[in-house]
Amino acid sequence: MNRPIRQKNIGISGLAAYIPPYRVWLEDWCDWTDNQWPKIREVVGRSFRVRGPNHSVYTMAANAVLRLIDQYDIDPTRVKFLGLGTESSTDNSAGAILIKGMVDEALMERGKPAISRSCEVPEFKHACLGGVYGMKGAIRHLALDGAGGQAIVVCADIAEYARGSSGEPTQGAGAVAMLLEEDPTLAVVDLVGSGSASDYRIMDFRKPMSRFCGQDRSESHQVQDFPVFNGKYSTTCYIDETLHALHDMYEKRELVPGEYLRSLRTVFMHRPYRRMPETGWAVSYLFALGRGSAEDRAELASYCYEAGVDVEAMQTEMLSKPSVSSLATPEKLQYEVYPLTMAALRAFRASRRYRREILDKMALGSDTMLDLGNLYTAALPAWMAAGFEQALDEDSLTAGEEVLTLGYGSGDAAEVIPFFMADDWREATAKIHFSDAMQLAVDLDFEQYRALHDGRRVNGLDYVPNNEFVIDRVGGHAERHFTDLGIEYYKFIA
Repeated sequence: MNRPIRQKNIGISGLAAYIPPYRVWLEDWCDWTDNQWPKIREVVGRSFRVRGPNHSVYTMAANAVLRLIDQYDIDPTRVKFLGLGTESSTDNSAGAILIKGMVDEALMERGKPAISRSCEVPEFKHACLGGVYGMKGAIRHLALDGAGGQAIVVCADIAEYARGSSGEPTQGAGAVAMLLEEDPTLAVVDLVGSGSASDYRIMDFRKPMSRFCGQDRSESHQVQDFPVFNGKYSTTCYIDETLHALHDMYEKRELVPGEYLRSLRTVFMHRPYRRMPETGWAVSYLFALGRGSAEDRAELASYCYEAGVDVEAMQTEMLSKPSVSSLATPEKLQYEVYPLTMAALRAFRASRRYRREILDKMALGSDTMLDLGNLYTAALPAWMAAGFEQALDEDSLTAGEEVLTLGYGSGDAAEVIPFFMADDWREATAKIHFSDAMQLAVDLDFEQYRALHDGRRVNGLDYVPNNEFVIDRVGGHAERHFTDLGIEYYKFIA
């Protein structure tokens, strides 16, 4: 697939990450919680990271931005847009400006200039899609009034779930920053050829602010942020919105779905846990077969035959327009909106084509992602960073090649965006150092994990912060002449 010609090529020139060191092995977690390790390994992954007692979404984001500036030798005065994508913010007023403040102070302590005073500092929120929306906002900025400058978008989140919940093994924490500019050195982002979808889904995955009320932060700087979620329904929403975003892109680019999907070699999707993107992409492939050639429909019929599904009934199901939001009731949350397709999917998974059309296209970086857990807004750029590094090691991408990305945010929205690898992608990838960001790890025992998770003091953590931002203290004054109640104060530990 050839890249469309644009007046301006705008995209990504760099990526950098901060991953907190505190690690929980899922095999250990299964022993602690009496869960089945083979199932967790197959569906979820190997391990996840936990934020430390002095971490917040803002400190992690600032760490990633400072690393990006260092690794790509960025002139901070050229940065005119600093966007934050997150669903873990704990301040309903300030956002990216907190990160700018931290980074500016660290830069000036080093004798370097601060980020431009004329820099825009927006925050983007829409569940896990906030970072993708931030990237789109940055590209539009660079195409218009910010032309000639540079933009940084940082995706940072803390995925926490109540202990004992079905979401607990899918936790994670971290931040990924990206550098955007004209004539990018890593990948051109084709917004004109992208696809969008959104629909209100009521209770897929929510974070009502009432969860914060009355939390005690006397022992820890952490604010517990356990979401309200419905697992089966969330999967349905993910699949349905993925299908609609892809359909929008097919129509914009006048693509033949099956032919197009087979032409791709690499796909990166939002990844809350291992199985979710595999399922989303596989269902998308089956839908593409249903709209394809006689050969495509014959392939689809073979999976229907193996699953005992009537192929005509399945194609009717694919053409239907189910009201997913109507399932948002206690009685209907477990309903399957595409039951025949999901039955055929089980047969497809057992076929040889499943590896070639699904798993192989998601292979780059997938092994690294088994040790990250869910990073919410940072999950997609983290997978891209890990994938580009593996591609560099294996020399498995080429300049001009299309790589498809798909971001998703509960609530419910999706963005499918084509990337085209730049001529200098190898040089840009060599500076990502994602594997280095993953290297430092402190393995937690059950008592340490439980204390960190529950916001209590932790004994025996063998880690001293180095070259990173931390929360120094949290304000507690609420007097008439001076109030800083709940405000975080940060410091940089060199």
